[in-house]
Amino acid sequence: MEELINNADTFLVDVRSPAEVAEVAVPGAVNIPLDTVPANLEKFKEAKGAVVVFCRSGARSENAKNWLLQNGVKDVHNAGGYPAVLAVIN
Repeated sequence: MEELINNADTFLVDVRSPAEVAEVAVPGAVNIPLDTVPANLEKFKEAKGAVVVFCRSGARSENAKNWLLQNGVKDVHNAGGYPAVLAVIN
C-alpha cells in the first residue's frame, strides 16, 4: 500500500467530510466525501493510475471502494484510516 500511496499516478482520495478534513488533512489527497462519490464517478474513471481511498477508520472507504468497483472503476484500493496513510506518505 505504501508504494501505491506514494506513486505520483495514484488518485488518492479522502472520503471523509470536509469538516473532518479541516481537522486533519492528508497532503496530496483529494477530498471527495462518500456521499458525493457517485456524482464524481468520471473523476475516478479518468485517473491515470490506481485509485486509493481512505477515511477515518476504513469503513466508509470500503463502501466507496466496493461502489466504485461495481461501477466500472478497475484498480481501487482501500487504505483504511487516515493515520495509516499519513504514516507512509513521503
